[in-house]
Amino acid sequence: MQITTPDIGVDKATVAEILVKVGDTIAVDDSIVLLESDKASVEVPSTSAGVVKSILISLGDEVSEGAVLVELEASEAVVTTAEAPKAEEKPVVAEVKTEAAPQVAVTQEVTSQVVDVQVPDIGVEKATVGEILVKVGDSIAVDDSIVVVESDKATVEVPSTVAGIVESISIQVGDSVKEGVVILQVKTESAAPVASAETAQAASAPVAQVEQAPVPVIASVPAGDVEVAVPDLGVDKAAVAELLIAVGDKVEKDQSIIVVESDKATVEVPSTVSGVIKAIHVTLGQSVSEGIALVTIAAEAQAAAPVTASVPTQAAPKAEAPKAVVASAPVAVPATHTADKLTKEQNAANAKVYAGPAVRKLARELGVVLAEVKASGPHARLMKEDLFAYVKTRLTAPQTAPAATVVAQLSGLPKLPGFDAFGGVEEKVLTRLQQVSIPQLSLNNYIPQVTQFDLADITELEAWRNDLKGNFKKEGISLTIMAFIIKAVAHLLKEEREFAGHLSDDGKSVLLRNEIHMGIAVATPDGLTVPVLRNPDQKSIKQIAVELGTLGQKARDKKLSPKDLQGANFTISSLGAIGGTAFTPLVNWPQVAILGISPATMQPVWNGQSFDPKLMLPLSLSYDHRVINGADAARFTNKLTKLLKDIRTLLI
Repeated sequence: MQITTPDIGVDKATVAEILVKVGDTIAVDDSIVLLESDKASVEVPSTSAGVVKSILISLGDEVSEGAVLVELEASEAVVTTAEAPKAEEKPVVAEVKTEAAPQVAVTQEVTSQVVDVQVPDIGVEKATVGEILVKVGDSIAVDDSIVVVESDKATVEVPSTVAGIVESISIQVGDSVKEGVVILQVKTESAAPVASAETAQAASAPVAQVEQAPVPVIASVPAGDVEVAVPDLGVDKAAVAELLIAVGDKVEKDQSIIVVESDKATVEVPSTVSGVIKAIHVTLGQSVSEGIALVTIAAEAQAAAPVTASVPTQAAPKAEAPKAVVASAPVAVPATHTADKLTKEQNAANAKVYAGPAVRKLARELGVVLAEVKASGPHARLMKEDLFAYVKTRLTAPQTAPAATVVAQLSGLPKLPGFDAFGGVEEKVLTRLQQVSIPQLSLNNYIPQVTQFDLADITELEAWRNDLKGNFKKEGISLTIMAFIIKAVAHLLKEEREFAGHLSDDGKSVLLRNEIHMGIAVATPDGLTVPVLRNPDQKSIKQIAVELGTLGQKARDKKLSPKDLQGANFTISSLGAIGGTAFTPLVNWPQVAILGISPATMQPVWNGQSFDPKLMLPLSLSYDHRVINGADAARFTNKLTKLLKDIRTLLI
């Protein structure tokens, strides 16, 4: 039985944490894997109960919808017999042949029950019902999406945990729901074999003579030297970061022996056998890839899985009737409900910290405020290990003088001094959007960027816009100067392709993009967000104006999906009518340029004989100096000013 990646709202996500291991027994809805995209972390629940047979992904792997994550073995069947086998007898699975046994009519007795389907742990305290995907009377299967719920930063489809017919729906679109709230009730049906009255007559029938019976035979794995090699890490190469064992150490199967590290993930490699470390074939810092031998282990003899062998047996003694019934019974796993030890204010603060749903749930159970915990995960994401380390520190720290938690300084700045002697401070927690922006903004420390300033005469362009905006307004479209600027910049980027490119990882080339996808900075109450306008070079001014309005509204309503924020290769940031004369926008890595727009003002412009009043638009082009030279930037802004002065040149 395979558990696959559900629809998580993005094309691809990275495996950030594997929450189970081979041999674990899990129930339906138990979280098995934590996936992470640029904008959200999602725990993938198991859709079936059973024992983890194999894990088919590794930390750092990129997965998409339908990718197989783990394989499960169904829970073992419960066997009831008329008579228990004697202590000295081995259990025998017999093939029974009867002589002229009477026919037994078997019918199916159908039983039904109504099951509540609830909101799972979605990583936030509350979410809004955005869409109901089923109606009363619909027949649904396990994993069918039934409801779409939305939080501030993500949209998640909730799958059904059971199969059956929708009996009733307990929520409505717009309702605010949280973990445990009943979404709908499903009528499930199960069939059980029931023998008819003729079965009773079979009790007096002669019992079959057993000819052969498959008997479980335990095969053993002989001792010997076993090489443990690098598994598939999802990357071409990784470096040996830590050796967890030494020659002569005794290790158990699945015990971590070596830590390897790539740019994207750190993975502990487990031993595949139990035994004694005989030799270590790698050193710290060595680059390794899949299949390279790490250690040699003198393996101990191990029992393997039972092998069923068919052996002749003697005739079994007569019994009154064959009453053995084999029924597959799912193991009931009681749900655990742990009291929330945090206040509403603390839960609200935790929701703004970059952490996965499992970490948030653990924090609620332990009563930990996540803002106080030092993060060690990628992009400053809090891991379970961080939480455990924090709790351990608090439990072992002296009660008289608790040490203040040191928050990771992404910029490399030293720890803040104390301000108690100067009136103290009042802490204001950054919004979730501001917090997730910090790692991205910190990348600007590594970009040598310069800003080129220029002025564009948009007097005639603004006059034309005023002529058009009346008709646009009748159609419900807001026509701003930004639509014209986007069209002009998109046209220019087709000529000056380096400005929409990326510096290669080795710094030896520029990667020129085949399409133009433009990021448009939008100010919201929670902070700045940058939705992406696709292929503006292929769209009319009217189409651009419509999409600008849609993206801006979605940003303010917190309805942007992860896809709306990905793939840009150039950005425009406008101060609109807020104020200012010029500014230096920050290049958004991996892009190499960004255009800042300040408010236009009427200025006197010398025409050779006198001064004319002109509406001048300040332009601020910041660029990565490793890719773009100053002369190139000056040429770019000069071309842009000419396009904006006479937009008709776009038609030539």
